[in-house]
Amino acid sequence: MQLVSVEPRGVGALAPVLGEADTARHERAVEGLRQVLDGRTTWHVNSTAQGGGVAEILSSLLPYELGAGIDVRWAVIDAKPEFFEITKRIHNHLHDVAGDGGSLSEQERSVYLRGLAFEVVDLLKVVAPGDVVVLHDPQTAGLIGPLREHGAVVVWRCHVGTDRPGPEARIAWDFLRPDVAGADALIFSRPAYVWDGLPPEKVVVIPPCIDVTSAKNQLLDVGTRDAILVAAGIVAPDGSDVAPGAGAAAPPRYVGADGHTHEVERRADIVEDAPVPADAELVVQVSRWDRLKDPVGVLAGFAAYGPLDGAHLVLAGPALGEVADDPEGTEVYAEVRAAWEALPPAVRQRSHLVNLPMDDLDENAAMVNALQRRADVVVQKSLAEGFGLTVAEAMWKRRPVVASRVGGIQDQVVDGESGLLLDPPTDLAAFGAEVADLLGDDDRARRMGEAAHDRVRSHYLPHHHFEAEAVLYHHLLTG
Repeated sequence: MQLVSVEPRGVGALAPVLGEADTARHERAVEGLRQVLDGRTTWHVNSTAQGGGVAEILSSLLPYELGAGIDVRWAVIDAKPEFFEITKRIHNHLHDVAGDGGSLSEQERSVYLRGLAFEVVDLLKVVAPGDVVVLHDPQTAGLIGPLREHGAVVVWRCHVGTDRPGPEARIAWDFLRPDVAGADALIFSRPAYVWDGLPPEKVVVIPPCIDVTSAKNQLLDVGTRDAILVAAGIVAPDGSDVAPGAGAAAPPRYVGADGHTHEVERRADIVEDAPVPADAELVVQVSRWDRLKDPVGVLAGFAAYGPLDGAHLVLAGPALGEVADDPEGTEVYAEVRAAWEALPPAVRQRSHLVNLPMDDLDENAAMVNALQRRADVVVQKSLAEGFGLTVAEAMWKRRPVVASRVGGIQDQVVDGESGLLLDPPTDLAAFGAEVADLLGDDDRARRMGEAAHDRVRSHYLPHHHFEAEAVLYHHLLTG
């Protein structure tokens, strides 16, 4: 087990972004949570400190809790590759997808529980009876029983699921149910994700949220945005055909979690025939290298049906091997690269595969921020999705979004108003047509972006999350 360092964050940066009313609501919400917890230590346990939605949520919320005087800590399990192969299989099954086709039998359950054995020992050394422990996703479900026996109040949170559970999903439910049944409370991101047969009095629905002051979402002026993309090697300098990184008009600066200003220094690893021109229209998808995000389908849709008048496509993901709980990333990226190499030359020249460095998470976030803000259209053509934080991030930045009508994406996007929903997500012709439509209609794209921003403000900010948590913990801790 590894402890993740979290720096406390106050509300000072919120007021210029959210205004007085929402900032005051944020302060009331986190203070209400502090009062409910009443001096208890709260632990969050997941499977990675970088990459993926859970790490994003925790890195957004926990600093505010610390800043308000809540004793909150973040631990990451440290298991062997065979453990993560099984949990990736469970993850895919929860989306009702077979994944690698392997089984989830008693043999896999033995490997799963053995993989958590050392984590149990480490956690019981630091968690005190009466502490609140929030366990995230399938990787941690096997910790529920030992922690409850130890006297902790245990909440299990499942961030993934499917709207129409079939046999694969039910196999995963059965695999995890012996553990999950023992939790004091169960949090799901959407009502549709709640499993059949769970005690309704234990279930609560809390959607994720984004932190608008983080390096990934903070406001960037156009000069700084472009400077970050040039420094990272993603976009060519304005008016030049020289290699990216050869200078920019403004410093590539961002504010890190420590409150200090930093500059982007690392460069992305990019597969491309030539850099993105400074003035190109840009279509962007940012996600893990995961088949469920369908990066190959994005390439195919852009190539066959997308705009042919100069727009460029950027598929961006984390540097390979940097997300510990996702063993399929390298294999999927190889598939994406093979699909890119097979593109017609004219399309390949306008398609770019970007591996963003993960050495410094704030720097990585600043690159994502700049890339999303530079995009004319952000896409998320997932085949399945838990919630889809990249959609909320793009919507906050007033970007028009084309995304699949799956999972939590359909909760965020009001089709035709705050984005466009693709149904089914495999319809490449519709995907290409919707992207082309937004690129060709600036007024519609602007209106959609404004509506998207307003929807995130109304539903997916930290104070919404703190308010829901306070209600749950009050129920658990006071009876």
